[in-house]
Amino acid sequence: MRTQLAGHLLVECLVAQGVTHAFGVPGESFLAVLDGFHAYKDDIEFVINRQEGGAAFMAEAAGKLTGRPGVCFVTRGPGATNASIGVHTAFQDSTPMVLFVGDVASDTRDREAFQEVNYLSFFGPSTGGMAKRVERIDDAKRIPEYVARAFATAMNGRPGPVVIVLPEDMLTQMVDVVPLPKAMPVEAWITPESANLLRDMLLKSERPLVISGGSGWTVQSAQALQRFAENWSLPVGNAFRFQDTFDNFHPLYAGDVGIGINPKLAARIKQSDLIIAIGPRLGEMTTGGYTLLQAPKSAQKLVHIHASAEELGRVYQADLAIHASMRAATRSLEALSAPPTLPWQAWVKEANNDYLANIDPANGGLKLPGTIDMPAIIATLQKHLPADAVLTNGAGNFASWLHRFYQYHGLAKGFKTQLAPTNGAMGYGVPAGIAANILTKNAATGPRVAFTIAGDGDFMMNGQELATAAQVGAKSIVLLLNNGMFGTIRMHQEREYPRNVSGTKLANPDFAGLARAYGYAGVRITHTHEFEAELLAALARPQGTLIEVTLDPEVISTRGSLAQITQNALASVAKSA
Repeated sequence: MRTQLAGHLLVECLVAQGVTHAFGVPGESFLAVLDGFHAYKDDIEFVINRQEGGAAFMAEAAGKLTGRPGVCFVTRGPGATNASIGVHTAFQDSTPMVLFVGDVASDTRDREAFQEVNYLSFFGPSTGGMAKRVERIDDAKRIPEYVARAFATAMNGRPGPVVIVLPEDMLTQMVDVVPLPKAMPVEAWITPESANLLRDMLLKSERPLVISGGSGWTVQSAQALQRFAENWSLPVGNAFRFQDTFDNFHPLYAGDVGIGINPKLAARIKQSDLIIAIGPRLGEMTTGGYTLLQAPKSAQKLVHIHASAEELGRVYQADLAIHASMRAATRSLEALSAPPTLPWQAWVKEANNDYLANIDPANGGLKLPGTIDMPAIIATLQKHLPADAVLTNGAGNFASWLHRFYQYHGLAKGFKTQLAPTNGAMGYGVPAGIAANILTKNAATGPRVAFTIAGDGDFMMNGQELATAAQVGAKSIVLLLNNGMFGTIRMHQEREYPRNVSGTKLANPDFAGLARAYGYAGVRITHTHEFEAELLAALARPQGTLIEVTLDPEVISTRGSLAQITQNALASVAKSA
């Protein structure tokens, strides 16, 4: 047993947990850990970010992509508060993540020392915060214990973020302990009684529908879900921003259940007599503001399967609540025997037909102004992006073009392909795309294509991370839709206060030039026909590319123009006057 700095031991513990990349911004509060990354540079890479929010988003994206906790290091005070957006995203998205915060020395604690923050109050679950657990390591010999517990806590039950606080003097202690074994997720299984009850509910149903999503899915569990759906001929909708849980090309797919939901799918959910929710926590976005399923007791029979016992019954009082991990749940479900005939074949076919009609612009009557045809842009992406491409986005109306028109092959085909924040965090897409490429660049098959769609306001929140990509040799393709405003808020503004524009206009930089300054290729297009050649060039070149698209401000959503929204709002005001 050898003696080493506590900061080195911490890094060794991360290596023992299987961590290959940690994201962060350096700080004087954890210099001993930075030295540890140098000592273990052959085993783990510290990715130097430009801002802690971008670093935390990258760690959260790593958790989504791999199913193991993404790791982020930041310094005390401002560093931790900057990183909190990624922690909040990990919490609401149920993503495993561990944030390490360098802190003030023990002998200056509780004096409001330089950049001191009470992290338990700021992040802690006991104060309604955004982490599953917040702990401080005061004894360096216990580093292996705290790290192993953090990883286990982040993965088990409802996955989420854990915050570990590191006093800087603790990190310089000399220790002679070794890491603990790699933490593994535990499984909670469906009982035979619950499985039989679920089968009985299916046998009595006439209009069942599955809503799948949430975290904890693997390739194997997604494939088992597909077999369950096929055995029982069940229509499947994917929860908000988990559109890769079930193959969108499958004839049983009914569409995404989230913001901008197909009105016919929303009606179908309300008409259903049995909802089987596998994995999602049934939050506000998936339930249409708790209207598709009335809270606390839905009109439809509800089976809710979730990895956390605490989540079951928290909002919805299900007719059958099942505490089980996705892997265990789907293996039990696929074993349920179905009768030779089922009464809902027409229901299933109609659901898929409605989905296909919704992604066909010709059937939607979508005629928007300007020289950019967004459905055609998405069709070009569908044509040329490989099946295993990772698509990322932040928050804004721009993302609805992907959500409605892009078809994800999904986990059942072998890859997680969507990284998006269910908490509506702007600025997520750019760092998430870069992280996806970093994490796959050393794979035997080569790096996966990472594609990001961003709005102008969204990009400006973390566009600086293009410099991170250029420095580490990562590559992403960013499609930036520039309409000169915070589009989502402007849309809501026109609905609530028509023609009163305040706080939503943007004076933007030269985005293509900015991308080139960071080390990316940067191009601008103004017409649809220009896009295909630029996408092919971006796929072929070795470095990342930003393609700026000048978008007419009227092109505000997939279902109507800004002027139409304003006219509808004014008509409503006139009617109520």
